[in-house]
Amino acid sequence: MQAAAALNSYSASPETPQDVLWMNAAASSLLVVAIGLLLAAGVTKLTRLPYFNLQKVQLEGDLQRNNVATVRANIVPRMHGGFFNVNLNHSREVFEAVPWVRKAVIRRVWPNELRVVLEEHRPAAYWHHEDREDQLVNTYGEVFDANLGDVEDEHLPTLEAPPNPTADEAKTMLDMLHRLEPVLKPLGEIDTVKLTERGSWSVELDNDASIELGRGSLDEVVTRADRFVRTLPELKRQYPEPLAHADLRYPEGYAVKLRGLVTLQDGQKAPVPKKPVVKPSSSSTR
Repeated sequence: MQAAAALNSYSASPETPQDVLWMNAAASSLLVVAIGLLLAAGVTKLTRLPYFNLQKVQLEGDLQRNNVATVRANIVPRMHGGFFNVNLNHSREVFEAVPWVRKAVIRRVWPNELRVVLEEHRPAAYWHHEDREDQLVNTYGEVFDANLGDVEDEHLPTLEAPPNPTADEAKTMLDMLHRLEPVLKPLGEIDTVKLTERGSWSVELDNDASIELGRGSLDEVVTRADRFVRTLPELKRQYPEPLAHADLRYPEGYAVKLRGLVTLQDGQKAPVPKKPVVKPSSSSTR
């Protein structure tokens, strides 16, 4: 009986006041914050130890335009911080600002090293349009700035773009170049690919011959050029003179000029045909 009375007396005791609960929670929170601050201060002090200062920057990649020692000497002094707090995005931008560097991939290597893999631009063509000075196009169809004197011995073709070219214009023109090269190979090497503001294509060959390819998709233009090259030998059997100019902008034929073949009086202009024809006309020998 006495034990039951004591139990009932304990159960009936008042609950802990609400303000005491808040004080306990606040004290616990302050303790957690204090421990966190101490840990953060310790980690910060630890990361600043000389042991974690960057001791080595390893450069990798197939570099042809840049010298590894020169890049390291010029770039590494501009990198700040240790292993833990070096800004990798800033470091990447610094490396990608080096002439001819297209891409830099940087990763940390414990405990005090950075490993940098550099990818250089591989030039595929000159990029020319009236809005600015000439640039270069790499194998990805990306336009980039470089010293053009570095490639003057490589005999690159030129992509002549329309005014105010779009961001992907260079890639489209490079694709056209790559598709036309094997097709026009029997006639000569492509020196220049041109695209007008209205979307009309033309090419100039290294033997000074020019070909108007007209408008259309890449497939349509390449098919038109292939048909011309396949039918040209039949014309050459009758007229073996070198090709000066070809106009493929007819739906069912083409017109050509052959060097040294005179069919019109000097200064006379050829009439516009009422329907497409395959017809040689004249031009003076260069």
